[in-house]
Amino acid sequence: MDRVPVSSSNIASVGYDASSLLLEVEFSNGRVYHYFDVAEMHFDALVSAGSVGGYFNQNIKPFHACAAT
Repeated sequence: MDRVPVSSSNIASVGYDASSLLLEVEFSNGRVYHYFDVAEMHFDALVSAGSVGGYFNQNIKPFHACAAT
């Protein structure tokens, strides 16, 4: 999956697969996690958020199961 870099102190890049509703997040420490059942609108909002980390922590992390890759 292709990821796009984002401006965040904690998140380095994010990618999205609309067919499987899968959000891929690469953190600044190099770890990569998959978040499941994420609507495309959340990906769009995440990459355009004024605070990427803030949006992620408020709207994605608490509501979606995840797994390390």
